[in-house]
Amino acid sequence: MINVKNISKKFGDFTAVDDISFDVAKGEIFAFLGPNGAGKSTTIKMLTALTNPNSGSIIINGHDTVADSDAVRHSFGIVFQDPSLDDELTAWENMECHGVLYGMPKALRRSRLEELLKFVELWDRKDDLVKKFSGGMKRRLEIARGLMHHPKIFFLDEPTLGLDPQTRNHIWEYIKQLSDKEDITIFFTTHYMEEAEKIADQIAVIDHGQIIAQGTTATLLKQTKTDNLEDAFLSLTGKGIRDEDASSTDNMRSNRRMYARR
Repeated sequence: MINVKNISKKFGDFTAVDDISFDVAKGEIFAFLGPNGAGKSTTIKMLTALTNPNSGSIIINGHDTVADSDAVRHSFGIVFQDPSLDDELTAWENMECHGVLYGMPKALRRSRLEELLKFVELWDRKDDLVKKFSGGMKRRLEIARGLMHHPKIFFLDEPTLGLDPQTRNHIWEYIKQLSDKEDITIFFTTHYMEEAEKIADQIAVIDHGQIIAQGTTATLLKQTKTDNLEDAFLSLTGKGIRDEDASSTDNMRSNRRMYARR
């Protein structure tokens, strides 16, 4: 479902992503891990056709992200790291707007909307303004909204960041269920190593714009001679504190707004 071949992305003299390649099979749950500034956000922007690679190719659900970007965007749903809901609308209205933007017929929108709000246990709050929701409820709504148009691939950028452990567990239960139920391919980033260790079928570790290790949890533990994924991650990337480039964060927010308009 995702085929990435030798992609690179430069910003002036800075190389954010440096000749990386990987594949994600249909129905697979793929974790993309890396410290701040490693190239995760830039890679996701290329995978979701928000920016083009300087070299290499990306095929999403059989479509090239450069030559056929509209088909690519209809192939996936996405949950951004930063909140992207309209707080002044109800849960129902946020879902309805998404369905309209994707050209879903009214009858299909309504049936899918009810199905998904029940799936994330928000049906009884469908008429409440989103500004009244907790952080966990908003995340559940974003997941439901991202699934409205029956995407083949679901991108999640730090989907449980800042949530309490109980809510994080519930979020991943929903994601595992939808993976099994709808055979969706899932690509996610996270800073919580136990999530990747527990959830992912395959893991890729990126640092300084390059994929430095890839495989199952067992493969990475064996490679680094460690007992858990967090220790394996630190062994691969080092223990120094990394600072995210502010311009990268600003660009991600700007591109998210651009994606919403499309």
